[in-house]
Amino acid sequence: MERTSLHPSERGNIRLSFEYFPPKNEEMETQLFQTVADLASFAPAFQTVTYGAGGSTKARSLTTVRRMIGEMGFRNTAAHMTCVGAPRSEVDAVVEEFLACGVHHFVALRGDPQGGVGSAYQPFPGGYENAAALVKALRARGDFEISVSAYPEKHPESRDAAADIDMLKRKVDNGATRAITQFFFDNDHFERYLDQVRRAGIDVPIVPGILPINNLSQVMKFAGLCGSTVPDAITSRLAHLDDQPAERFREASHIAAEQIVDLVRRGVRDFHIYTMNRSPLVAAVCELLGYVRSPVKAEERAVDESIKTAAGAR
Repeated sequence: MERTSLHPSERGNIRLSFEYFPPKNEEMETQLFQTVADLASFAPAFQTVTYGAGGSTKARSLTTVRRMIGEMGFRNTAAHMTCVGAPRSEVDAVVEEFLACGVHHFVALRGDPQGGVGSAYQPFPGGYENAAALVKALRARGDFEISVSAYPEKHPESRDAAADIDMLKRKVDNGATRAITQFFFDNDHFERYLDQVRRAGIDVPIVPGILPINNLSQVMKFAGLCGSTVPDAITSRLAHLDDQPAERFREASHIAAEQIVDLVRRGVRDFHIYTMNRSPLVAAVCELLGYVRSPVKAEERAVDESIKTAAGAR
């Protein structure tokens, strides 16, 4: 449809990246690596693997990153790193493990408070006090990419937008090379935020986080926790389609594609897509935008076959 298409001249200089989370069991592991292999055909600039606050997913995150880089050959894989709930020595040791896996890009985050989202944050005794301190420590280790978080609608714990942007500036001044935003659905929020960021003297790329809506009620719950809003214009397009999965899927893919097209026409060129470890909706969005899958390389076919073989053996 015309409303979701990009002209080839627009699409040619756009970069996509994808986010994944480490699987909790063998079935989720199979799904994850099938998703990674599938979406690799859209040639992402990089892909990231999340890391639970306090090291709650340490082993699974390390295993996922190691496999994506070592077995699947995706050397553009970035590792999330949090510093909440752990001493500096423990965080530093995990960073060294990621570096040993071949990581050259970190996504440096403070992490949710130990009491959960909404509880008061307290720096861990002997730990990095915030993401800015973690960025500084990572930068001291080498010249690699460091992405950080940004919040077009303000972080729920920030007293105001100015404090939020001040924290982002501290992270950039300490060595961050990119900021990836929390998901949002109103592009006017992002444009206003970007204007504020630039006026504050922050000149690194600010990459919009895009969340295709697989499950509306789940997304609305996420949005409530992280301070994002879901406009009525979106809920009205999806809320009545719970018993029409094919139509809901089609509408959700158009919503995400329309958001990206509008941002492209506002001058944005980089997009980070939260995949939720599922490829169908993300692939549908990419195809609506006019992306053509790259031919599958021999090594990628081998990876796909190994995934299928492993799944069949379980």
